[in-house]
Amino acid sequence: MIKAAKWQDWASFALGLWLAVSPWLAGYSDNEAATANAAFVGTALALGAHFEVGMCEVSAEWLNVAVGLWLMCAPFVLGFGGAGVPAANCLAVGSFATALALSALELDKGLGRLIQGKQDLRP
Repeated sequence: MIKAAKWQDWASFALGLWLAVSPWLAGYSDNEAATANAAFVGTALALGAHFEVGMCEVSAEWLNVAVGLWLMCAPFVLGFGGAGVPAANCLAVGSFATALALSALELDKGLGRLIQGKQDLRP
């Protein structure tokens, strides 16, 4: 069974692409820790969203939650929390990635109940 891509998958893909190229577009490529983190995690987020069709939906979304939480912690763990642009970018992308993944998990839960007939279709 092939699942349809949800809007959250497309948004996660776009966030991953942005994060991967943001050190050069936002001008913080001189910060090695922030650049390496953004390039690696951004590429992983984009590829994960792209290939999510072949994975268990719930597992993929929980991985995206973990990635988002890592991004929110990374500036402080990797020592660039005091650098304005890279820290703010990392925190913003991490917050959005986590929210998107949790939204997709809630949607999957609701669709699962609907398919199993546990949810009434009437308003």
